[in-house]
Amino acid sequence: MKNLLSKAVSKKKWTIFIASFLVFAATICFITFETTKKTVAMTIDGKRKVIKTHADTVGDILADLNITLQKHDYLSLPAETKVKDQLTVEWMPSKKVNLTVDGKKEVIWTTANTIQELVQDEDINIHPNDEVKPGKDTKIYKNMNIIVMKAFPVTLNNGGKKEKVWSTSTTVGDFLKQQGIVLKKLDRTNPDANQKVKPNDEIKVIRVKKVTDVVEEPIEYAIVTKKDSNLSQGEQKVIQHGQKGLVQKLYEVVKENGKEVSRSLIKKNVVKESKSKVVAVGSKQLTNQVSRGSQETARELYVNSTAYTSNCNGCSSRTATGINLNANPNIKLIAVDPRVIPLGSKVYVEGYGYAIAGDTGGAIKGNFIDVYFENKSDAYRWGRRYVKIRILK
Repeated sequence: MKNLLSKAVSKKKWTIFIASFLVFAATICFITFETTKKTVAMTIDGKRKVIKTHADTVGDILADLNITLQKHDYLSLPAETKVKDQLTVEWMPSKKVNLTVDGKKEVIWTTANTIQELVQDEDINIHPNDEVKPGKDTKIYKNMNIIVMKAFPVTLNNGGKKEKVWSTSTTVGDFLKQQGIVLKKLDRTNPDANQKVKPNDEIKVIRVKKVTDVVEEPIEYAIVTKKDSNLSQGEQKVIQHGQKGLVQKLYEVVKENGKEVSRSLIKKNVVKESKSKVVAVGSKQLTNQVSRGSQETARELYVNSTAYTSNCNGCSSRTATGINLNANPNIKLIAVDPRVIPLGSKVYVEGYGYAIAGDTGGAIKGNFIDVYFENKSDAYRWGRRYVKIRILK
């Protein structure tokens, strides 16, 4: 019995010993396995991590990490590079994006992190006025659509004010939105808003405005003539002076860029009626007042003559006999030296006709007369003449 107990204890000790040895051996192997691993610093898609590995090459490390290396991926070291302790490796997966530059579309693979990096990698020259959609700081993702619109110079004429600007717009309407220009109801553009904008175009914004304008205008008076047999032919007398009336007109005025282009009459109102001027016109024939015998005895003489008007320098509209020349513009009248031709005489002047000796002048001495004309052109035509004059009475 004692021998059996001793054998059982001995067997148990051997079992414990063997088990302890196996655990110790496994621990030694594990420690040996772990301590023989190489330390590698990996940056994977922008994320840094430190790994322990028995991989022989960089490619093996990627395979252990279940990473399939694609053609356009970025790998800082060749895949065949042998793994050494403290090795540093960076891997960036490539992404497929749709890039459109000025309407030309292409599919590219890139490892750029942002659109800014992409345009630099693709050597795309971006002008400060170019438009990039989405923004240049946007992070790139798979199958992303990226649009680059190159800016070009355009002349903007906004209400008559010109300036050089840059545009990436496709239509005039888009361009105006880009420039922050708002069109009012009546405003228009040239070219039209749906027209395409081309380099060096001039885009005109025509500012249209409608206003009302009130204008007061005179109404000219009519001249009414009445025959008067008490006045000699050629004499006139104002019976009633004319007065101008007044009309108020309301216009709708259209202005483009501040300049009037049209106006239309909306309403008119007569504020004051005009008053006609009434003039008595002599109808008595001078020839009838002179008998045949008196014509035969009428005095004739030759005189030097010049012409004058009521508007000449130093002239007066009222004659020496009180006749108002402005009120009697059609009167036939001469200025004389009263010592030669009495004032008030009826005369006949060769080339001028029947007239009245109704005025005098400081320069008119002796056989000299001045012939009256209503306007300067007739006076200039008369000029200076040597004429025969017949004094009728």
